[in-house]
Amino acid sequence: MNLKTPIGRLRVLAILEGVSFLLFAITMPLKYWLQIPEPNLYVGMTHGWLFILYVLFCIQNIFIHGWGIKASVLSLGASLVPFGTFYADAKIFKPQQKITA
Repeated sequence: MNLKTPIGRLRVLAILEGVSFLLFAITMPLKYWLQIPEPNLYVGMTHGWLFILYVLFCIQNIFIHGWGIKASVLSLGASLVPFGTFYADAKIFKPQQKITA
């Protein structure tokens, strides 16, 4: 992944955002079953920032690469579903990076 290109940065951010989303599977039981709320606070804050950056980077790439409605909706909607950003990376971002490389 080339971090010098917008699509490369989006790919890295998609993976980070997806991992932060999945970390809730660990921190939510800690919070509600074991009454340990601190990890959820840190993961929640990190995930919030990564989510905002992911959406902004998606919008940037939508305009740069002229993605259609389907790719745009899939890339933005992927952040709302567990494993969605990994799917978007494999099906949208990685092929787009090969085209622009």
